[in-house]
Amino acid sequence: MPRKPTRRGQLKKPQPAFSRLARSMALVTSARKVKQQSVNSPVHRKVPPKFNGSSKEKHDTTQAKREESHSSSEDEDFSSEDDIEGVVQADFAFFDPKPDDFHGVKVLMQTYLDNKEWDLSGLVDLILQQTTVGTVIKIEDDEDNGVYGFVTALNLQRYKDFKCMMELKEFLLTMCQDTEIKDNLRSYLGEQAVDVGLLISQRVVNLPPQLLPPMYDGLFDEISWATEDEPTKELRKSFCFKYYLLVSKIYKHKNGDQKKKGSSSSEEAIIYLKPEDEIFHNLSAWSFCFPLRTQQVTTNELKDYRSMGLVMAVNATSIPTFRQQLHSLIDET
Repeated sequence: MPRKPTRRGQLKKPQPAFSRLARSMALVTSARKVKQQSVNSPVHRKVPPKFNGSSKEKHDTTQAKREESHSSSEDEDFSSEDDIEGVVQADFAFFDPKPDDFHGVKVLMQTYLDNKEWDLSGLVDLILQQTTVGTVIKIEDDEDNGVYGFVTALNLQRYKDFKCMMELKEFLLTMCQDTEIKDNLRSYLGEQAVDVGLLISQRVVNLPPQLLPPMYDGLFDEISWATEDEPTKELRKSFCFKYYLLVSKIYKHKNGDQKKKGSSSSEEAIIYLKPEDEIFHNLSAWSFCFPLRTQQVTTNELKDYRSMGLVMAVNATSIPTFRQQLHSLIDET
């Protein structure tokens, strides 16, 4: 079924008007010197047809991607010499992943596991081979067809024997220092892996936040469809997730532990690089942080913060709440 536009109009960069979410977006965008922008962004996503007793058409969508060279994904987007007025018009669309998107997705994943040398190419291959569940964001009719973001969920059991997954599991277990949480993590990566989806969402820093609700709605709708549409019982079961595991990044205040106990300072204990991460974090069953070695952007506003990795476990039963809260959050911008 062809994609349909879900939103049109002028999308403006969010301003710091609520909680730590807008604050995080404003600080990170400022850190990369991204100009004020207005984006005309009709969003396209896969939508289910009216139910007629058959679900074969649910994922009959056109794939329209080509290889891109998006080598400066977070530092140069929407800030070219032609962008004199700081305004860019862009028509973003959602597409199924395909092999030609390899370079663009890999660029967005460069620091997914900090500075670890691992089989990143192998993970990117898995992301692009899974076309049933997963979406890449591109600018419609763009000659370069650069990848501006993507989202997917991979079953840990289904891909457990791939080198990239084994290295990812080893990395997470090494980074986790809390004994109780480490036991939970080991269980997710081991005996419970069949029920766990590794939720990966990466994008350029100044992608319009209005794209987030339809992007995540599309992901979780596709997961639901896959439990019915996949050709084999094994594949259908592989999308019956009970838990999601997420790996992300935050800025944590150097005195964050003291701030949790109460402080008159206006500084937040945590600044989230992705607005949806605060929602996931609040809904998580457990989580842990670990220090990053990768060089991060520093500004005067962030001088009292350190970059940290954040691992979160979210029950699938919390996803409807996540979706509702994400829509409410973006609607407030």
